[in-house]
Amino acid sequence: MKLSARNQIPGTITAIEKGATTSHVSIDIGGAIVMASITNEAVADLGLAPGKRAYAVIKASDVMVGVEG
Repeated sequence: MKLSARNQIPGTITAIEKGATTSHVSIDIGGAIVMASITNEAVADLGLAPGKRAYAVIKASDVMVGVEG
């Protein structure tokens, strides 16, 4: 797999919550969970399932910061 995104973090899928058109895929990246929202079609095409190894690929032009007030 070759991608332009520099942040490619290996992990294991822990859960997939399917909605009407979009699924939320949770990936354990070593004690932290990263969640991705992708289409149900992509879940099927990639053969995603809990326990399967996958990469969290993060490419963003902005990072927001929040604090508790």
